[in-house]
Parts: sequence; C-alpha cells; structure tokens
Amino acid sequence: MSGKRIVVTGATGNVGTAVVRALGADPEVGSIVGVARRPSRWESPKTEFVTADVARDDLRAVFDGADVVIHLAWLFQPTHRPEITWRSNVLGSIRVFETVQAMRVPSLVYASSIGAYSPRDDDHPVTEEWPTHGSPKAAYTREKAYVERVLEAFDRSHPRLRVVRVRPGFLFQKSAAPEQRRLFGGPFVPGKLVRPSLIPVLPDIPQLRIQTAHTEDVADAYRRCALQDVKGAFNIAADPVLDTRALARIFGAKPVKVPAPFVRRALAAAWSLHLIPATPGLFDAVLHLPVMDCTRAREELGWTPRYSSEDAIEAFLKGLREGEGFPTEPLKPDVGRAHELATGVGERP
Repeated sequence: MSGKRIVVTGATGNVGTAVVRALGADPEVGSIVGVARRPSRWESPKTEFVTADVARDDLRAVFDGADVVIHLAWLFQPTHRPEITWRSNVLGSIRVFETVQAMRVPSLVYASSIGAYSPRDDDHPVTEEWPTHGSPKAAYTREKAYVERVLEAFDRSHPRLRVVRVRPGFLFQKSAAPEQRRLFGGPFVPGKLVRPSLIPVLPDIPQLRIQTAHTEDVADAYRRCALQDVKGAFNIAADPVLDTRALARIFGAKPVKVPAPFVRRALAAAWSLHLIPATPGLFDAVLHLPVMDCTRAREELGWTPRYSSEDAIEAFLKGLREGEGFPTEPLKPDVGRAHELATGVGERP
C-alpha cells in the first residue's frame, strides 16, 4: 500500500481515536499502526492495532518502517502513586524518543499540553515561546514540563529528525465523556446528573479560565503536523476562552462567588479520602495557566477549528448524559485504576 506509514501511541484514547480516524481518511496516509496497552474491539480503516506498553515493551518492531510516530500515550492516574505515572509518562516517553532515533523514523510528533507552560496570572496571550517549566504542584504538569526538557535536548542532538510538539488546551468529545468523568470526578459523579436542569448554581472562581477544543479539531492539527513539513511547537485551542460565568451560561446555572481556597480545601479533603482522582495541586495549576495564542497553528498549519469552545463543552455534557464510550478491555489488576490520558487524555480504561 502506498502512502505514509504512521504509528500512533495511545491510539485508543480520547485523542488517539480521533487522530486515527483523521489519518485514516487522508489519502496521503497508506497505513496506521495503533499502539495501546490493552486490546480494543474498535476498528478503523488502514489501521492495525498492536498491544504494547511504551514503558516496558520493545518498540523497535512497531516503529520499523514508520514515516512518523505520533506519541500520545499518557497516564493520568493513579494520582496517589506518582511513581507509576512517572515511569509511564516520563520514562516511557524517553523510550519512545530513543526508539524513534534507533529505527531512523524521520518525524516525531509529541503530545505536550497547556499544562507544560509556566504559570501566568493575567489574560495576555502567550506564544509558543513562553517558558515550559510547568507548575510544581501537580504530577501532570511536572511530568509534562520534564518531558519538554528531555525533548529539547533530544531535538538538539538529532538535527535530522523533524520534531513537532502539540500543546492543546482541554479536549472534549462526546464519546470520551464517561471516561473523562471518571478520570477527574471519580465514580461518585454520575454522568446523568450533569445536566442544566439539575445544576442550579456553579461556583464563580475569579481566577479560573480555561481554553478548550473539540477533540476532532485537535486530531486535525495532529494530522497536519504529521503530514506537513513543520517543526517546533503549536498552541491549539478554540475560541472563546471560558471562565466560570461562561460555563454557568452553558449549564443555564447561576454563578455564585466562591473563594478559590475554599474550593481547594474541599478538593483536598475529597482527594485524601480517595473520593475523587483530581488532586488539589492540579486545581492550583489550572488556576494559573496562561492563555495561549494560537496564531502560529492557524498561519503555518492552516488549522482552523470547526467547533467553538462552547461546542466542545456541550459535546462533553451530551456524552455524559448518554453514557457513550469506546469498547476497550478493562485494565489488568497490576495497574489498578491507572487510566491513561492523552492530552491531555491518553489511553482509555
């Protein structure tokens, strides 16, 4: 089969499934190898699925003959066991980069994140030149920042390799909603209860603002990065930037001012009791994320999102209410509830 051969790690996750679909529909792509830690019953055109763990398994045969490797695999949980996420996310990413070089793959596209950026407390948009030292308060942001440092050194040491970093905001689509709910809210947040008619108020936290995008739009950005002759980092997010008042409008709820320290204390108590997986440190990090300027993606990639940030949130809410998901096998007992997040949202449980 003619066309490019592309390997996608984390291929059964929120982002991975959308990337595989986008690549499969592109005539420039001849074949796709989807790498996932667990078998999946999902099928996609031009795609062969391989079961492998980037932190443990030999990836040389998987990467052999590839034109591009898109590295999406990322472990978000268990947040109470940071040594597990470090092994998978940091050491696993290093193994991917080293195998790309060993197998002479010409191009590497890596899933970084808005979470890699250093904190900023105003709304002035930052370009891809803003420092990527992350927030020290959450494992996710520390690990994303560390891998950025590793990739900087790797890129300098291998000038013939084309390296691209995609730094998206929060990503949502209908089909991934149930697993994203479990990743961040845990089992005690029933998806069918997350609807405007049952949420009369939302906390209005002045410092909170988020940039989102629909996963299909972000997948299109990955496709363009894989197939176009570009290098470097690209910020990816849709408009507008959302604050808690905007989210309240989407829910049809009344915003009620709540001090951030009060919310943090409540989250800390719930996390310490293992009631929710999202850590209070992650909440701290989100409060200080910069606003990204996505001009470079629009001008150099020709990327324009089809969906607004509100559309992405509404798709997520619809998925929660309908309970839609992907047919992926459960995790094995040795990793417990260690769900993957690929882009922030990697392989799915």
